[in-house]
Amino acid sequence: MHTGGADAAAGGLALIADPTRARMLSLILASPDGRATVTALADELGLRQPTVSHHAKALLDDGVLVREPEGRRAWYSIAPDQLDRVTELLEVPTTTPSPDDEPAIVRVVDDLATRFAGTFGRQTVERYVRESRDLLAERSGISKRFTSRAAGFAAERLAALAAQGRGSAATTPEVLFVCVQNAGRSQMAAAILRHLAGDRVHVRTAGSEPADAVSPAVVGVLDEIGVPVGGAFPKPLTDEVVRAADVVITMGCGDACPVYPGKRYEDWELEDPVGRPLGEVRGIRDDIDRRVRELIASLT
Repeated sequence: MHTGGADAAAGGLALIADPTRARMLSLILASPDGRATVTALADELGLRQPTVSHHAKALLDDGVLVREPEGRRAWYSIAPDQLDRVTELLEVPTTTPSPDDEPAIVRVVDDLATRFAGTFGRQTVERYVRESRDLLAERSGISKRFTSRAAGFAAERLAALAAQGRGSAATTPEVLFVCVQNAGRSQMAAAILRHLAGDRVHVRTAGSEPADAVSPAVVGVLDEIGVPVGGAFPKPLTDEVVRAADVVITMGCGDACPVYPGKRYEDWELEDPVGRPLGEVRGIRDDIDRRVRELIASLT
């Protein structure tokens, strides 16, 4: 089933509502190479193989699973274009606040005006908060945790603006990772750099065409190596974060990132992990991990 909109969402929820199928998908996701046989699934679930085969066929017909014959065995894995959908459906739903919650936005302005007191006036803070809210709504269609994301995005932009003012007096290197959706490669690199470097490096990310959320598969493979993503979310590329950066690393976003003199620019040629099988996502993660470690050595 490859329909769109409400029908696809309803079908997906009904699919995961079946506890056996949900557990099968969870086991496949957790397997080392992202695939499993009916025999292995039956053993893990304590069910008869015909029962598991029945559920596997339903998932196969729905386009959620793909089947790969290998000799006398058949391996089942989650279809690459369904990976994010399945992972998200297996997660607990998140409450969705209204993007038009004006009292909440006013509070965000008050809080950030307090945070940046002595650096920016309330009028500047309010302009950045409202502009950040509009950018998120316009470019990425974010609905989940909208107000807190607008607050985080505005705070990051204001911090970048303040960093520009410090100029050469700043002692902490500023690194900006930019990819297209800001949902995969750049988030992986930022999370690994924060994890390895801690407060020694200040890290930001952005996307030329940001998605709604960080890829669940990316979150999962980072969790496998003990790297937290935290509250990271895709953000549009804005001028002040580029100006604040000492090092700008792009990943497949072409000429979207403006070039300013006095900055170090690198382009990392990496495949986009979003929508790829877990084995490939892990390979991209390991490549990024190697590159980040080299980056840290060059910065310190």
